[in-house]
Amino acid sequence: MKKWQGFLVLLLVIGALAGFGYLVMYGVDETGVGSAKKTKLGLDLAGGVSITYEVVGDEEPSAADLDDTVFKLRKRIDQYSTEANVYPEGKKRISIEIPGVTDANAILKDLGSPGSLYFIKATDPNGNLNYNYKLDESGQQVYDENMKPEFELSKPIEDIVAEGSVVLSGTDVVSSEAKAYTDEYNTTQHIVSLQLSTDGSVRFADATGEAAGLPGLRGTIAIYYDNELLSVPNVHERIAGGQAQITGMRDHNEAENLAQNIRIGGLKLELQELRSNVVGAQLGSDAIKTSLIAGLIGLILVILLMCTVYRLPGFASSIALVLYCMLVILVMNLFEMTLTLPGIAGIILSVGMAVDANVIIFARIKEELKAGATVAEAIKAGFEKALSAIIDGNITTLIAAVVLMLMGSGTVKGFAYTLAVGIVLSMFTALAVTRLIVNAFYAVGFKAKGLWGVSEKSIDTEKKDKLIDFLKNKKLFFGISIGIIVIGIISMIIFRITTGDALNYSLEFKGGTATTVAFDRQMTLPEIESQVYPELEKITGDANVQSQTVNDSNEVIFKTRVLNVDERQALNDVMLSKFGVTEDKITSETIGSTISGEMKKESLMAIAVATLCMLIYIWFRFSDIRFGASAVCALIHDVLVVLTFYSLVRYSVSSTFIACMLTIVGYSINATIVIFDRVRENNNENESRKRNKDTLDMVVNRSITQTLSRSIFTSLTTVIMVIMLFILGVSSIREFALPLIIGIVCGTYSSVCVTGALWYVLREKFPPAEDEE
Repeated sequence: MKKWQGFLVLLLVIGALAGFGYLVMYGVDETGVGSAKKTKLGLDLAGGVSITYEVVGDEEPSAADLDDTVFKLRKRIDQYSTEANVYPEGKKRISIEIPGVTDANAILKDLGSPGSLYFIKATDPNGNLNYNYKLDESGQQVYDENMKPEFELSKPIEDIVAEGSVVLSGTDVVSSEAKAYTDEYNTTQHIVSLQLSTDGSVRFADATGEAAGLPGLRGTIAIYYDNELLSVPNVHERIAGGQAQITGMRDHNEAENLAQNIRIGGLKLELQELRSNVVGAQLGSDAIKTSLIAGLIGLILVILLMCTVYRLPGFASSIALVLYCMLVILVMNLFEMTLTLPGIAGIILSVGMAVDANVIIFARIKEELKAGATVAEAIKAGFEKALSAIIDGNITTLIAAVVLMLMGSGTVKGFAYTLAVGIVLSMFTALAVTRLIVNAFYAVGFKAKGLWGVSEKSIDTEKKDKLIDFLKNKKLFFGISIGIIVIGIISMIIFRITTGDALNYSLEFKGGTATTVAFDRQMTLPEIESQVYPELEKITGDANVQSQTVNDSNEVIFKTRVLNVDERQALNDVMLSKFGVTEDKITSETIGSTISGEMKKESLMAIAVATLCMLIYIWFRFSDIRFGASAVCALIHDVLVVLTFYSLVRYSVSSTFIACMLTIVGYSINATIVIFDRVRENNNENESRKRNKDTLDMVVNRSITQTLSRSIFTSLTTVIMVIMLFILGVSSIREFALPLIIGIVCGTYSSVCVTGALWYVLREKFPPAEDEE
């Protein structure tokens, strides 16, 4: 790069910072779209819509049917936000909380009447058509964008149901799946495959037998859901055996949409709306402010550390880091991702982790300079040699994020989106932006080695770094790890026996009590937090209290762990004595966990598949399954150590627990990959020598020693961010921050002290074929 090009790059970077800064502050147009203030906020930060449904009928549904309905509603509302909550309230009610929206009526209209999926005969008992082609005002037939005719009911759906024209309801559909096959003309056909219940199969066989061969609409059966006819397929023959196919789909998307609507509509319970409210934020306004202040202070400290340790390259990475933060805000806004308080913590955390790629590069540059290379040679070699470690570490974590996006739901899916955005943008800023800035600084004249973090006295082409013998203490390290994990397992068993729960599960996992209090005036969130929370915490002995205000009323909904009769009476007494609220203005309901059993299973399955995919990728990239096995063992080790912390300290396991564990997994695998990349490089160089080969233990020790500064500084920058969150954040943020600090320290320890040693042991016990010869 020439000098004038260097100046041009620096000017462009300054312009980009100013431009992105303007977009973050003001947006892309007069409405503010693109600005930080337009970012969709979650229920905890901005409130939203709360809807309560009740099961139709006098009979109490089974727990299995209620759980199934909650799970399917969860899928239904994912279109609004991955951070929405669906949970049982009592034994016949289901509550839905959707953040970032304020029109309850619009949500109710979109959701329709859950459970009202019907397969309808073409004609009623009198031979009249139940549905017909839709006509416009001039009497012309209406077609959709794909030139397919649209249909409409000839009478209200209630009349059709009453007349006995319904063949199947949602509970008769066991499964609905989009499939594709190749016909005899070698053309791909997209279909929806249905599996019906035993009773439904008999009715469907009778109805299709009657309709088969009839002309026009009389030879059809319509599928109705959500106040519209989803499909009106022709019946060609009697369909028996409970298996049916809907053909004529234009493409896979059309088939999948129909299959999904049938699945979602196939609820085991029919629901009716009981009430709907627009609710306020669960947390006070101080939550956002303190988190942002913590992030800003942490960012400044990280920048100071980078500039102190790496000097000019550190300053370059700091510029890229600021740009990275702006890009994260813009991308989240443009893709309409919902931001919750754990999301803010995740973004602030990602700032610390985004430094990792730069640390790897700059550590390489310093190594090259110490070996006698020129600054230009060191810059080039630093980026080239660090590339594989950065790509492997980030792609491994990105694989996990993609799997969690596809298979997870709720908090898991929201975390995965944020993680994926952070990974992609951090790679871009490190490999493209930082590289441009570093080369620009060199081009404009910053060429003294002292500016690049290395003094002339430290440069010695003959001197080798002193190796630290980590493997000498491998038995001690293994013993410490096993000991901590065993203590954790024993403690969880003891607590399971004595208290019934291995961990201290919060109301998100176990459910609790929702108490609605109608105060004499509207209470502000600061008043609720300072005056009401302390009283509730005295009664429950638990700091995990949540609240929501109901718009245009004096009502506040408090959510706590399950309260017994005495505790409910104590709450009533406190409300009367402290706030003048009489007992008739207080109502209580038992609520189920917001994290359903199905969501737990989904999350565990997603994590298992993600771990397997990471193992396969590492095996493929390193051509050695021992690397993959060691990395997965490190992940399990870190998770178990953090679980030990949760068990021994009885720290509340809340909704942030899942995000915390996933963050630790992503962080740990990235740190491990960096060390393994250096082991692979050094081992390849060692095996290519004709003589003076290092022993395998020397290769491992050298690799860990060479990456030690990276491990320390990356962990330090990340911990700085999280410590600031812990010091300045609200209680729910501190619940996220402290276990994360434990996890980061543990991840660093396992990467440096355990994984390299474990790979060495596996390599010695199970040598490659060429070593056995």
